[in-house]
Amino acid sequence: MQYKRILLKLSGEALMGEKQYGIDPKRLSEYAQEIKQVINKGIEVAIVIGGGNIFRGVAGASNGMDRVQGDHMGMLATVINGLALQSALENEGVPTRLQTAIKINEVAEPFIRRKAMRHLDKGRVVIFGGGTGNPYFTTDSAAVLRAIEIEADVILKGTRVDGIYSSDPEKNKDATKFDSITFKDVLRKGLKVMDTTAFTLSQENKLPIIVFDMNTNGNLLKLISGEKIGTIVDN
Repeated sequence: MQYKRILLKLSGEALMGEKQYGIDPKRLSEYAQEIKQVINKGIEVAIVIGGGNIFRGVAGASNGMDRVQGDHMGMLATVINGLALQSALENEGVPTRLQTAIKINEVAEPFIRRKAMRHLDKGRVVIFGGGTGNPYFTTDSAAVLRAIEIEADVILKGTRVDGIYSSDPEKNKDATKFDSITFKDVLRKGLKVMDTTAFTLSQENKLPIIVFDMNTNGNLLKLISGEKIGTIVDN
């Protein structure tokens, strides 16, 4: 196995499945099964999940809502998604802990780095909700920050596309896929991988990012097993 400890970043939209918004139980169950396969191989897994399937702070702000209020609503949306994923994983018999950057003690543990690492050592999946706990930061930033804090080997960014392309493959059929690319080249070419804050943080801390298609059954396990899936971004 290439990695001992991974941070899996999932978008909130990924949980919608075939729905227009909210959470698709079928998709949730599929993700839980994929994650269980990885846990069974002895890999330690932490997860950061977005909230875009429920609420987007930026979209709210563009409609006249206060940005800070909107971002706080987005943070709560990530906690809802975290609870849903926790439930799906536990249905598969996978022990989990949900930690949040904002205190909701009746629902989840507060984020404590040492505690998170202890859970991972014991083979529990740790889900980080509430983003960074601060407005103006995306869940991409939260994913990189948590990955660095827990000393993860890699960030796996699960998306709908199978890697990074020269342009949007859903709009341009001639877009070419990169198997690997450097942080510098991503910035130079203006490719969209993560928001700039998250991306720069990853680059500075020499933390590789792999962008891959999470919706293809078995991809996560193949990636962990060393198969060339998706696109790796490294120094």
